[in-house]
Amino acid sequence: MSRLREMIKELCPDGVEYKKLGEIATNVFRGAGIKRDELTAMGIPCVRYGEIYTTYGIWFDSCVSHTDETFLTNPKYFGHGDILFAITGESVEEIAKSTAYIGHDKCVAGGDIVVLQHEQNPKYLSYVLSTDMAQRQKSKGRVKSKVVHSSVPAIKEIVIPVPPLPIQNEIVKMLDNFTELTAELTAELQLRKKQYSFYRDSLLNFSRDDVDDTASSVAETPHYMVGDIFNIQNGYTPSKKEDTYWENGTIPWYRLEDIRTQGRILYDAIQHVHSSGVKGNLYPTKSLLMSTTATIGEYALLMTPSLSNQQMTNFAIKKEFEDVLDVKFAFYYFHVFAEWCKKNANQSGGMPIITTGKLKIFPSPSHRSKRRQKSSPSSTASIRSAMTSRRGCPPRSPPAKSSTNTIAKSSSPSHGRTHKKEALASLRALPSVTDNYLAGVRVSCISRVSPVIPSACGSDEIYHLK
Repeated sequence: MSRLREMIKELCPDGVEYKKLGEIATNVFRGAGIKRDELTAMGIPCVRYGEIYTTYGIWFDSCVSHTDETFLTNPKYFGHGDILFAITGESVEEIAKSTAYIGHDKCVAGGDIVVLQHEQNPKYLSYVLSTDMAQRQKSKGRVKSKVVHSSVPAIKEIVIPVPPLPIQNEIVKMLDNFTELTAELTAELQLRKKQYSFYRDSLLNFSRDDVDDTASSVAETPHYMVGDIFNIQNGYTPSKKEDTYWENGTIPWYRLEDIRTQGRILYDAIQHVHSSGVKGNLYPTKSLLMSTTATIGEYALLMTPSLSNQQMTNFAIKKEFEDVLDVKFAFYYFHVFAEWCKKNANQSGGMPIITTGKLKIFPSPSHRSKRRQKSSPSSTASIRSAMTSRRGCPPRSPPAKSSTNTIAKSSSPSHGRTHKKEALASLRALPSVTDNYLAGVRVSCISRVSPVIPSACGSDEIYHLK
């Protein structure tokens, strides 16, 4: 940044000049319509306006679509460095989204596209035009309806800072570095999400192989259902007609929106109710909440006493099972429960619903001891060992007084190589995830980026596997 400041001080002693796009443009024109049935597998590259919203980013160097020039009566061509605006869209907030073409082919602009030709750095213009400052100008005066339009005159009126080219080039260099890092992290996060989904489903799929099949053990192993283990309580909405129920409320009142905006670990709600609007008991701390009507299967862990609307159902572990079922394990296992609820919901009434009676009969995996719930299977320890080795993270210290903890075994030198081999074999069973992973994709501690990824060297928050 110091170099950029020095350049601005040297080249713009009076400050950076602001100009309208119409002032810096050498040409501005609209494209011509290209129908869907006029697209071809090969031919001249072209861009349709919808692709600017869905396909292209700040810039692009090749077109995803092609057409045949014989279909075009009045083709409008664009080339290297031109800026393309989509002047028709569905949102005021996104209208006139733009992108820079940095390829070298001769391309055709479809209908509802404005092409701006200029002598500036195309990437610089595209970065500037993606800012909130520019978007507010694009949106100004637009009417919110099913279809939103802009125009050539409106595009020409957009005002942006236009520093000398050396400064533009320096800014582009810096932003390109950030863009590259962002793309790398996004790709890495997607791999991690796939990896997480695979191991979650594998660890929560309890087969008969997971249980001692001797006659005595099967006879002695208790099997419970959700209704045996949880106190189940449906939510409700205090009367909206009673202002006192909602004014100065301090009790979190959850809706589906809270899970969608705040994640699956909930400490507070968007809305609150007053104690005068409470009927019965509040949901206890460290209980589980799941949507059981309309949108079924969204779930979360509650970290404070609270309530919810009637779309949600609360599951609180009964006192007699607090030493049998670990709430963190139950939280992860609710993914399996949620999928079962989606498949078994009653669809006959128009709005899907899963009744309390059905919720109660879902089988719980609580026959596994609480210690086994807290500790991962040996394969998980092996996987962690490999992940830790790959990322250069120090292995986590084994918990004290845990003779059965498999992670403790993996820390000894005699087991390290064996576990690593097992882990690599496990990872190779996941080609969609691990082909790149094992090929040398640099993986950092994603736990610092996303709270839903199991980590070998992250914190012991609820969302990390332990």
